[in-house]
Amino acid sequence: MAAHRCEFRFYEELNDFLQPRQRKHTIVHDFDGTPSVKDRIESFGVPHTEVDLIVVDGEPVGFDHRLSGGERVAVYPTFHGLDLGAVTPLRPTLRETRFVLDVHLGRLTRYLRLLGFDSSYANDRSDDELLALSRNENRVLLTRDVGLLERAALVHGGFLHETDSRLQLREVLDRFHLQEHIAPLTRCARCNGLIGPATPTYARGSVPGGVLREQRRFSRCNDCGQVYWPGGHLKRLRARLAEIGVWF
Repeated sequence: MAAHRCEFRFYEELNDFLQPRQRKHTIVHDFDGTPSVKDRIESFGVPHTEVDLIVVDGEPVGFDHRLSGGERVAVYPTFHGLDLGAVTPLRPTLRETRFVLDVHLGRLTRYLRLLGFDSSYANDRSDDELLALSRNENRVLLTRDVGLLERAALVHGGFLHETDSRLQLREVLDRFHLQEHIAPLTRCARCNGLIGPATPTYARGSVPGGVLREQRRFSRCNDCGQVYWPGGHLKRLRARLAEIGVWF
């Protein structure tokens, strides 16, 4: 029989990670020893990257807080637009929001890049490579793999609840408060490089002849040389994203 007992309550979208019978209810939890609250939270299947505030008996605590029995633990997700005041954040604040995406998120990567967000992606990276990029380059790791988000080495991560790439984009914009930082067509959808102006002469040979006759404004990726121009593809992109409330 476990030596200690406490109560947990998870709020909002954190309930998605719980067993159905545990959702939106106070959970009586038995444990041995004096584990960290982070350890116990993840024992329920909730990745630490999804937690923004932990309150034990009415006081905010960090992940390393030790449980001894008898506590009431409230666990909260990311707060959209809520000022937590003097509460110490559970992880260091990023000066700039940049991403590294799991191998199954290629379409989301393209959307993020088209809106100007620095998004690293390759379809053959291992979990260890993703973790290293996240830590070494201070990037938020986006994934639908709960186990990856539970890795102790990961500091900044985000679980994607949606499966449709456009809804995933909406989810990322909301969670990281990025709507006002959209800078469309400033980053290459193919390689993530920055885009700069290009002359029609440069574009010749890289675009169809009809485009050269109709367009005088071109841009190109400074890294891979991909040429871009305003046209029907931009209108279609705007229409598709407007359906999920993203305008630019």
